[in-house]
Amino acid sequence: MYNPDLNAPPVNPLPWVVIVLSVGIAGIEMMFQATEAGLIAKGQRIGLRLDAAGTFAFSDQIFDRMRALGVYPPEHVLRCLSYVFIHRGFMHALFAVVFILAIGKFVAEILQPAAVLAVFFTSAVIGAVLYSLFINENTILIGAYPAVYGLIGAFTWLRFNDLKKIGENGLQAFNLILFLMIISLVYKLLFGGTGEWFAELTGFCTGFLLSVFVGPGGKERLRAFLQKARKR
Repeated sequence: MYNPDLNAPPVNPLPWVVIVLSVGIAGIEMMFQATEAGLIAKGQRIGLRLDAAGTFAFSDQIFDRMRALGVYPPEHVLRCLSYVFIHRGFMHALFAVVFILAIGKFVAEILQPAAVLAVFFTSAVIGAVLYSLFINENTILIGAYPAVYGLIGAFTWLRFNDLKKIGENGLQAFNLILFLMIISLVYKLLFGGTGEWFAELTGFCTGFLLSVFVGPGGKERLRAFLQKARKR
């Protein structure tokens, strides 16, 4: 549609919170790529990515040990967040950035920046913790996908809410997550894989539920929920 405002940008600008998350992930991956190409830190090559994974990836074994000992060193607790910035390779990071730019833009145009960050990082944390509790594979978890699925959960809630307002079937909002889960299942059946899908699904559920309270009308829903809880 033609916009009579001649000063309007040709492309809708991205919300700053989406830019920050995308640049953070892309920037770290570019550093790994430059190292592996021998452009910087020539003595490192693949070692830099492996070192970063060893330091910042979420480790099921470390988390189990912390729970057993009842000791939670900050550098290991930080892994619940930092793992989202470390990826297996270029394509692994690229698809994460694409999802953040596409889904995150829609979500960030409706939710406040603080709410977007809350959805992203809370989904990452809960996805990692429940992955460790229920999927006992003794493997590391890396990649932004549990957090990205949190944004998809927020997107689904916003679409669900909009469809219900106009009297449409809100179940249509779940088409995207169903499609992604089917693709993930087919990939795992064909090529094998780990239980990362559980962290992703948990991230989706976290993002969906959190958006009920941080999205439009969320304060009223939270107030009503707390009132019902007190009466019980």
